[in-house]
Amino acid sequence: MPRITVKKIYVLGSYVVYPSEKSARRRLKSLNFTSNALADHEKYSTDSSENINLIVSKVKAGRTYDEVFHSLLQDQACNTIPISHNLVSQLLYRFKDDWKSALGVFKWAESHETYTPSSDSYETMLDILGKTKQMEKMMSLLEQMNQRHLVTIGSIAKVMRRLCGAGKWEDAVIIFDDLHKFGLEKNTESMNLLLDTLCKESKVEQARKIFLELKSCIAPSAYTFNIFVHGWCKVNRVNEAHWTIQEMKGYGYNPSVITYSTIIESYCRNSNFNKAYELLDEMQAQNCPPNVVTFTTIMCYLKKNEEYYEALQIPEKMKLFGCKPDTLFYNALIHTLAKAGRVQEAVNVFEVEMPSSGIFPDTSTFNSMIIMFCHHGMDQEALNVLKKMESSQLCRPDIQSFSPLLKMCFRKGKTDVLLGNLLDEMVNKHHISFDLATYTLLIHGLCRANKCDWAYGFFKEMIDKDIAPRYYTCALLLDELKQKYNYVAADYVEGYMKQVKSS
Repeated sequence: MPRITVKKIYVLGSYVVYPSEKSARRRLKSLNFTSNALADHEKYSTDSSENINLIVSKVKAGRTYDEVFHSLLQDQACNTIPISHNLVSQLLYRFKDDWKSALGVFKWAESHETYTPSSDSYETMLDILGKTKQMEKMMSLLEQMNQRHLVTIGSIAKVMRRLCGAGKWEDAVIIFDDLHKFGLEKNTESMNLLLDTLCKESKVEQARKIFLELKSCIAPSAYTFNIFVHGWCKVNRVNEAHWTIQEMKGYGYNPSVITYSTIIESYCRNSNFNKAYELLDEMQAQNCPPNVVTFTTIMCYLKKNEEYYEALQIPEKMKLFGCKPDTLFYNALIHTLAKAGRVQEAVNVFEVEMPSSGIFPDTSTFNSMIIMFCHHGMDQEALNVLKKMESSQLCRPDIQSFSPLLKMCFRKGKTDVLLGNLLDEMVNKHHISFDLATYTLLIHGLCRANKCDWAYGFFKEMIDKDIAPRYYTCALLLDELKQKYNYVAADYVEGYMKQVKSS
């Protein structure tokens, strides 16, 4: 099988590809809702929370991963804790935005004779390193996995996607060419993985060129063509998407509901709803009826265009096609009702209609309710939804659950007890790592609340975690610190700004 020739071809835009209907539903979360990042962690037992808290307390942000490793290794209390896959998974999740702490913890767990990291743990660590652009360390860890014969196609997927995300798409192609070194094959699955990865990073034409090189020795599947349908639609080249459908039929594959729904999404994104409705009718005529994902997509874009009346007609249209709502549809409906100012109807969907239909809420459902209540100044109702989610056995809060509540605290001037309690819950109860948006919100809010010393603490914390603050954040904090005559802290912030400017 020939190696792929890598040559740069410039293209426009970006897009996301989903291999299955189940995955396709996930994309709707990116339109309006946060993903339920913690749902998968419900399977973990809570009896190790004390052990997790102990280990977390020994990890100081800003240390090198080697210092974290040695501090844990030399801690007598930590070394009495039995290491399990559960424990490591939860710790890696806790430090998912802090690669130094995550890698130090991973190396410490790996050093125990009774514990051997699973492929899943390695893949999580790969993803953390890739996400934080630690590419050399990511590749080194991949090689370590290879020596232990733990590399899977899932491992390769994470590495390829992080390489492409860092602008190293040629390296992702090289990984594909070298699959045999990892004991893996070049086949339809791995080819689709490469094409999918490239297209997610806007490299649609590069993906097409590679496909033309490989199609003589690797047979495409229906998913191969769906990848390109998504790609052309995302770069607003719908004609190429329709041409791809014809090519797909030439290979003996019929377009699926996902294929058509992708083009419908493209029409909706460009506010061409008439075309979207025409395609709905065509789907029905082709004996490929639309599904709940199709209708959820249309409703989301109508809501985005502030066409609330039309958006709220979608549930009835969906019934005409025999589609039943699912959790993601209800999430979109609640969000649309909230945007339209129909709060009580949204509450009714959440409290009455969903339970009576046997549809369980997820984190995004609760988050939509919290956002709605905060937006309408119904503070206690928002806090009640958070408590309900915390007591639920279905899901747990994520960072997006707390963000509107933190904004509420700053808006209402509740920056003492309530803000402190919320932050304590985030860190110590739910082990949520702060991201750039959260640190920015906290620093700006605390500066405006005349609490720049507290804001400075968060500033140092994010620097220690290698999360770079925006220039305006630095400038705001610097000005506030100078007004408070805290020149030591001001010098630190100013020094950081100069260091960033010169780098």
